[in-house]
Order: sequence, then C-alpha cells, then structure tokens
Amino acid sequence: MRKPALAEKDFLNPEEAIELFDLSRRKFYRLIKEGKQLGFIALYGSRRLIIRGEFEKYLKANPEIKEGLKNASRKNKDTP
Repeated sequence: MRKPALAEKDFLNPEEAIELFDLSRRKFYRLIKEGKQLGFIALYGSRRLIIRGEFEKYLKANPEIKEGLKNASRKNKDTP
C-alpha cells in the first residue's frame, strides 16, 4: 500500500503543510502558535493537524498572510 501524496491528504502535520505550500517554517509555526482560534487547525491529542481544505480557504481569503508566510529563501533561489 502506497502512502498518499501530500496533495491527496485531507489532514497534514505542520511539516507537511510547510512543504506542500512552500512556507517559511519559522513564520508558519509562529502563526499556529499565536493563532488561538484558527479554523484550519485540528487537535489530535496534543498534536496540531492542518485541515488542508480549510487552510487553502484561509490563504485565499487572506492573500497578505499567504505572501507573509512564503519561504523567501526558496523564492530567491528561483530567480537568477
């Protein structure tokens, strides 16, 4: 049985969300730590899981936050 691709998963751990959406690790962890009532976070015991569909809606509704979370180091590598 193969593992599902990140884009196929409904729930992501923070590291998977960072990879899938190309986010800055530091900025993303700060967002989920400080954001108490974020609708895209589900708690499973003490673990935080990211609800992919809700997170995509959140980013679409808040483009300034999406830009703020982008991984600048990767963005700079793509430009010559």
